[in-house]
Amino acid sequence: MARSKQNINPIKLARIAGYLYLSLIPLGIFGILYVPNNLIVEGDLASTIGNIVTHVGLFRLSIVTAFLIPLVNMFVAFALYGLLKSVNRFQAQLMVIFLLAAVPIAMINELNHYAVLALLSGADYPSVFTISELHGFIGLFLDIHKYGIFIAQIFWGLWLFPMGYLIYKSGFLPRVIGLLLMIGCFGYVIDSLLFFLDPNISFTLSQFTFFGELILPLWLVIKGVNVDQWQKQAIESAL
Repeated sequence: MARSKQNINPIKLARIAGYLYLSLIPLGIFGILYVPNNLIVEGDLASTIGNIVTHVGLFRLSIVTAFLIPLVNMFVAFALYGLLKSVNRFQAQLMVIFLLAAVPIAMINELNHYAVLALLSGADYPSVFTISELHGFIGLFLDIHKYGIFIAQIFWGLWLFPMGYLIYKSGFLPRVIGLLLMIGCFGYVIDSLLFFLDPNISFTLSQFTFFGELILPLWLVIKGVNVDQWQKQAIESAL
C-alpha cells in the first residue's frame, strides 16, 4: 500500500487540482456575475424579460456554464481528495461529500431558467395564460433560481472547512491557506443564512473571505506541494 501511494506524483496531482480550480474563476465570473448583472434588473421584471428575449443566446450560455461549474468542481474535489486523504481520510471524505451534495442542487436549479425560456418561447403558453400571468410565472422561476443558488452555496461553503483543516494539518501546504479556507466557509454559509432571513440584505460577507480559494489554486499550480512531507504523510497513513 505504501508503495502504491509513493507511485502517485503529488506535484502532477496538485497542478491538475490547481488548473481545474482556476478554471472555475472565469466560469463563475461569467455565469454568476456577468450574465445576471447584465440581464437581470432587480425590481424591474419587464426590463429583465426584454433583456433575456434580446440576449437569449447569452442566457442559454449561462445555463450551460452553470452545468459546467459543479461538474468541474467534482473533479477538483476528487483531485484534492487524492492529495489530502493521507492527512485524515474521514475529513477528506467529508470534504467530498459536502461538495457532491451541492452538485444536484445546482444542476436541478437550472431547470428554473429553462422554465423561463419555455415560457418565453411563444409555444402554447400565451393561449393558456394572460401576459401578466406569464410574467408572474417568469418572475417566480427567476426568484426560485436565486434561492436555489443560495441553498447550493451552503454546501460550497461547508466543503471549504474540512479542506482548510486538512491543508492546515498537512505539513506540505501552507497553514495560512488552510486558515483562509476555513474562514471562507463561514462567509458563504453566513451569506446564505442571511439571505433566507432577509432577502433584502445587500451585504455579502463572502466578498471579503474568498481569498483562500484564489490563493490555493495559484499555489498548487506554481509551487505544488512539499514532496518530502507529502510522501512522509502518505507512508505514515499507510502503516
